[in-house]
Amino acid sequence: MTKKTTIYWHALGWLLLLAPFFFLTYGQVNQFTAARGDIGSFVYGWEKHIPFIPLTIIPYWSLNLLYGLSLFICTTLNEQRRLVCKLVLASIIACIGFLLFPLQHTFIRPETIGISGWLFSQLEQFDLPYNQSPSLHIILCWILWHHFHRHLIGKWQWLNNCWFLLIAISVLTTWQHHFIDVISGLLVGMVIDWVIPEQGKWRWNIAVNNRRKVIAIRYLCGAFVCLAGSVWLLFLFWPALALFFVALAYGVFDVSALQKDRLGRLSPAIWWLLLPWRICMKLSMYYYTRRLPAVTQLLDGLFFGIYPRTTISQQSVLDLTSEFPRSRATQKLAYYCVPMLDLVAPSELILKQAVEKLEELRITDGTVLVHCSLGLSRSALVVTAWLLQHYPTLTVTEAIEQVRNARQQIIFTPEHLDLLERWKKNITT
Repeated sequence: MTKKTTIYWHALGWLLLLAPFFFLTYGQVNQFTAARGDIGSFVYGWEKHIPFIPLTIIPYWSLNLLYGLSLFICTTLNEQRRLVCKLVLASIIACIGFLLFPLQHTFIRPETIGISGWLFSQLEQFDLPYNQSPSLHIILCWILWHHFHRHLIGKWQWLNNCWFLLIAISVLTTWQHHFIDVISGLLVGMVIDWVIPEQGKWRWNIAVNNRRKVIAIRYLCGAFVCLAGSVWLLFLFWPALALFFVALAYGVFDVSALQKDRLGRLSPAIWWLLLPWRICMKLSMYYYTRRLPAVTQLLDGLFFGIYPRTTISQQSVLDLTSEFPRSRATQKLAYYCVPMLDLVAPSELILKQAVEKLEELRITDGTVLVHCSLGLSRSALVVTAWLLQHYPTLTVTEAIEQVRNARQQIIFTPEHLDLLERWKKNITT
């Protein structure tokens, strides 16, 4: 049996399990909610201007077909299992939301005829207007959009984007959901996509040094402040969530929680979830780099500095940021990313990887720019470690002094100094 055939048979088996699971959980919760007497609604005044467009029931229904097809386009059994976990988790979280926060749709759909009328009648046989927030349709729309997007290229990706956008809009234009259902569903879909990443495994890396703990607590406090403010300004829930995820990265997991890969790409979920935080980080970067040199030369072929915003002369780039995607100014250059959390020392393993990639790029391409956000800490740490490795007669103090002579504004914390001392000890033994 070929690999593709195995995937197809597994897809069929999963579909035979997922279909009844979906209909039983969703249907039973729907019936239970319909029988309750405490069901309210949450509707913005402007929603009454959303038109009812009968034919959009076609893209609405198409999600069911794409749900089944998604299992068959997987290229590995591991990818397939991860997708199944996402689909199951989507149903479970949505049903919990329906039970805890029951809402009903308040618009009365006009009668329709033809194919759209038949599709609406089929929908109404199963779906009563009570399972609203978060919209399971939107949760699945996000998960399946991302899944198909990774398997398509060129114009097919564009077509995929347009069709799934049409599906998302259709939940409003079929008068099946209110706006709050869409927003909450989109949020849940992104969180599920973050919880079950495309590859790799979650590893606990609870903060043990004081600096990581302090930064995590500060972000957590900021999240609580924004959450409290969201009672009056609902949009503050977004930055609250962003700060909470960053707090998790510093305090519970590690830089992998920010989901930036070696090619400098952020996962779509983390791109949107952390957008308020990244905007603040970018504004901070602009402010603090106003009077800093963009690039500093340490030795022939070796440069370090700030996140590139304009074209650079170096032939390759080692990116150490975890908060920003790859700069457009580096798109045509040799590139590698070793993400590091800002303001704290990385692990020795991550530092070793960064130094090795730095040397590889330097040898292969001749000139390399090592950059972080401000060019003051992470990039300075890596080039200092590189100096210690390639000039073993240097002490840690001498290596730091050489880097500081090139760029006076560099900042090393006691944790950075301890890491460099351990690095020096390891490479000389």
